[in-house]
Amino acid sequence: MALIRTHDRYPYKPITERPLYDWPGGARLAVYIGVNLEWFSFGEGLGASLVTAHEGSPDVANYSWRDYGNRVGVFRMAELFEELNMPVSVLANASMYEHAPQAVSCFKHREVVGHGRTNSERQGDLPEHRERALIEETTETIAKHEGKRPLGWLGPWISQSDKTPDLLQEAGYTYLLDWCHDDQPVWMKTRNGRILSVPYPQEINDIPQIVARKREGDEFGRMIIDAFDVMHGECELRPLVMGIALHPYLVGWPHRFLHLARAINHIVENADDKVWLTTAGAIAEYAASLPDGTVP
Repeated sequence: MALIRTHDRYPYKPITERPLYDWPGGARLAVYIGVNLEWFSFGEGLGASLVTAHEGSPDVANYSWRDYGNRVGVFRMAELFEELNMPVSVLANASMYEHAPQAVSCFKHREVVGHGRTNSERQGDLPEHRERALIEETTETIAKHEGKRPLGWLGPWISQSDKTPDLLQEAGYTYLLDWCHDDQPVWMKTRNGRILSVPYPQEINDIPQIVARKREGDEFGRMIIDAFDVMHGECELRPLVMGIALHPYLVGWPHRFLHLARAINHIVENADDKVWLTTAGAIAEYAASLPDGTVP
């Protein structure tokens, strides 16, 4: 049989064969919202596209479409979450604090997660010393503005090198969100210890659905409701994590926001004692406090 490469970060362990545990207060379904706040370089670098860019001239259409999220859409979303008393994990590019600081501070009940410098670059493309510098720069910027350093990380464009979990753990991060491989937290091995992988969605995520698969707000909102309903029933059997990944330049537009608001209201209205409305950081902290062997 041919040798198949593996990452060696965690072993295979079916969810049906793991120890059972509860979230705080006896809950079984932890639900968190990850709001991606991203800054893009004008006329260069990476960025999601609404239309085909014309070569040889600044990409005004796509840049300004994304900029709407930081200027308008994010405040519409923050007002909804404030009204519902919903905590939020803000996944922030460090550049946001220079160019659009109010877009970060408008979330009153926020945990800030490191999300690189800008989403115009991928950290996985960098050599180790430059990736380490990117992590350090992001950490220092967030700590300066928030008064405390971030403990969680999501790479721009879910980009990792072979060394990313090692570099994050060595930089003092306790959890990462880049892997969408599970419905429970999982410990990942690093060269000097371990780091917790907290589930982050690539299905209940507006970029893959709306940008890549061309689904619209009504269908995406229905997906959020359906995922919650299935996991709400299934959590009787085992503890689960449901993440919802959002970008203001997508679901902050009025025609999509209507469906997002309907979906989030459905979750809040059905959040009984089995449901813990929380942040990714609180999930990581609680999971790390459980006895060794509880979290695979």
